Amino acid sequence: MDLFSTLFEIIDMRSFSNLWYWIGLAVLWSSTSHWTLGVPYDLLVRARRVGGEAERDFLDIVRINKNRILYIVEVSGLAILGLSCFIFTGLAMLGFVYGVEFAQAVFLLLFPVCIVMLINISAARKLQAGDGTLEFTGRILTRCRIYTQIIGMISILITSLWGMYQNFSIGVLG
Repeated sequence: MDLFSTLFEIIDMRSFSNLWYWIGLAVLWSSTSHWTLGVPYDLLVRARRVGGEAERDFLDIVRINKNRILYIVEVSGLAILGLSCFIFTGLAMLGFVYGVEFAQAVFLLLFPVCIVMLINISAARKLQAGDGTLEFTGRILTRCRIYTQIIGMISILITSLWGMYQNFSIGVLG
C-alpha cells in the first residue's frame, strides 16, 4: 500500500464528512453576511455613530459598488444568467440524479449565494432610485443584510440536514 491510499483510508475525503467543507460553509456565510453589497457592515455602523467623513466615505463606497453591480448586470447580466443556469443545472443533475456527492456539496454551497446576489442587485436598483442619504442607504443595506442572514440560516440548515442524511446513509465504513 502506498502513502496516498493509506492517507485516503484514514482521512475520509467525502464532502459532507470532511471538516474543511463545514469550515468553508461557515466562512462563506459569515463573510457574505458581513459584506452587504460589497460594503462591510461595520462602515455603516461607524457612519451612523461618527458621521462626518465616515458618513461620506460610506456613501461613496456604496455609490461605487452600486454602480459597479448595475453596470455588470446591464452589460453582461444575460450571459451570466445563462452560464449560471447551465452550471447549476449540471451540478443539480450530477448531484441529485446521479448521486455525485461533490456536486451536491458545491450546489448546496453556491446556489443560495446566487439568491443573495439577486437580493444585492435588487438593493442596488433601490439605491439607484433613492435619494442617497445615510438613513435611506442604511435602511436598504440593513434590510439586505437581514435577508442575507435568513437565507444563510436556511442554507446551513438544509446543507447540514442533507449532509447528515448522506453520512448516515453511507455509513462509517463506506
